[in-house]
Amino acid sequence: MRSNKYWYRFLLWVNTQFTQQQKIRGLAVVVGLASGVAAVILKNLVHITASSLQKLSSLLLHNYLYFIYPTVGILFALLFMKYIIKKPGGHGVPGILHSISQRKGFIERHQMFSSLITSSLTVGFGGSVGLEGPIVGTGAALGSNIGRAFKLNYRQITLLIGCASSGAVASIFNAPIAGIIFSLEILMLDLTMSSMIPLLMASVSAIITSHLIIGSDILYPFVVMESFAVGDLPFYIGLGLYSGIISAYFSGIYLKINRFFDRFTWKKSLLIGGGILGLLIFLFPSLYGEGYKEVNMCLTGNLDYLFTRNLFSSFSGSVTATIVLLFAITMLKVVATSATFGAGGVGGIFAPSLFVGAHGGILFAMLVNISGIANVSVTNFALVGMAGMMSGIMHAPLFAIFLIAEVSGGYALLLPLMITSVASYVMVKYFALNSVYTRQLADQRILITHDKDKATLTLMKIDPLIEKNFTTITSDSTLGELFKQITKSKRNIFPVIDNEIFKGIVFLNDIRHLLLKTELYDIVKVKDLMYMPSPTVSPNETMEEVVQKFRDSSHYNLPVIDNEKYIGFVSRANTFSAYQKLLSDISED
Repeated sequence: MRSNKYWYRFLLWVNTQFTQQQKIRGLAVVVGLASGVAAVILKNLVHITASSLQKLSSLLLHNYLYFIYPTVGILFALLFMKYIIKKPGGHGVPGILHSISQRKGFIERHQMFSSLITSSLTVGFGGSVGLEGPIVGTGAALGSNIGRAFKLNYRQITLLIGCASSGAVASIFNAPIAGIIFSLEILMLDLTMSSMIPLLMASVSAIITSHLIIGSDILYPFVVMESFAVGDLPFYIGLGLYSGIISAYFSGIYLKINRFFDRFTWKKSLLIGGGILGLLIFLFPSLYGEGYKEVNMCLTGNLDYLFTRNLFSSFSGSVTATIVLLFAITMLKVVATSATFGAGGVGGIFAPSLFVGAHGGILFAMLVNISGIANVSVTNFALVGMAGMMSGIMHAPLFAIFLIAEVSGGYALLLPLMITSVASYVMVKYFALNSVYTRQLADQRILITHDKDKATLTLMKIDPLIEKNFTTITSDSTLGELFKQITKSKRNIFPVIDNEIFKGIVFLNDIRHLLLKTELYDIVKVKDLMYMPSPTVSPNETMEEVVQKFRDSSHYNLPVIDNEKYIGFVSRANTFSAYQKLLSDISED
């Protein structure tokens, strides 16, 4: 209690000393710093875990331990959540999108640290997923809980979530602009001056934090060595179309495998997913963990790792074998990633997207060169392929363009990055309207978009709008009994309910001419006067559907019915009043 008293005094001091804008900018720096620290901690945890396991495998059973490493790591992560946290784990970017659209930006406190532990166990033991999703999820949880601690409103909490997410991405890749675009394009944050400055401050503070702790090292220390040739433009377009097709394959397989695992208990899922993952890693060791080491080698054109510590070492130097292995790991990475998630592992799809993009890009370039049509740069195509794959898988072309441009240390390949990313995005849109991040939310019609009208309706809930002050009556009641209820009620609609089952309504204007005919009071029954209104509303419907029903009908009130049971009414006036209020809240600049 005493600590709460001091905290409220501190909040009072902050509110009196600083303007709202100053407070938000200060908190943006705080969450940026926290996100940078979280990124550094997680990267080091995974590095320590993976290095220890590699030393152990070299001393004991060599590659055979890779059969069981992933299952053991995921089991530890599951046990940690089940018996220590005792709550479901976080889901990275999809979880953030769900919290913004359905939970007013609320993210559980444990997600400020639980994702760091579970993802380090998953990836450190070989889970074929990335760390960026958990880092972003951790940052978002920090932003959400800091915002709630300072009693911020929904719009401000959402902005802090975006700031933390931008800081996480910026610190991982040393890419401040890409960090900002991530929040604008993937988290659907509004681009306004009031949001741009805090996002920028969070990104910069996160990068400074990671620089102070681990120096200027970045994940992809790549510098463009070969200049862009205008004659290669058709091939970059082809790379984009190819990336779009592979992205559609990635998204489709990812969703199908996740649905496959939904039918099993967590123990069966662990055994099946862990077994599949262990087998794939044993056959193709480059599928182990995030795969950043392999991607960096790929970006330099060194593909020796394809034949290291596996059954294919005798084929080293063969161009045909190289192409076959590149194709195999490009196709199988999504299976390994999906098996990791299906088994219960925690991670993200950033790294798998970049892995598939780099290998797919270098494969495309090798095929062009072998065909004799042209001689293109395999390293440039590997780099641009990463942007094409991220654009297609995440449906985020701007983020992909600026991330790879910043990672490569400049904008020498900006034009091919733009061409490939846009071509990939256009192609994948032909197969799937939503990304793997947003597919499930879009199917449930709860996805926040940049369309303010739709975003507002998505945030609205039907329950607070249900009015229950309507006088009910049974179908066997007489006109006289109905008249008595009319004199007591302030409403002009009377729901007819028999044994909790909704039978219809009596509308006062329809029977007004009968009210003075007292001789009919004992003769006419309510069932002779009622009718079944159309349309009706289900409490499970979205507000977008409810509003559409108001637009399609002339009714001012619609009954809410749940499995034939009467709940209440929603009114046109209250619905649109709530819509206008919420719209003004989330659109405030």
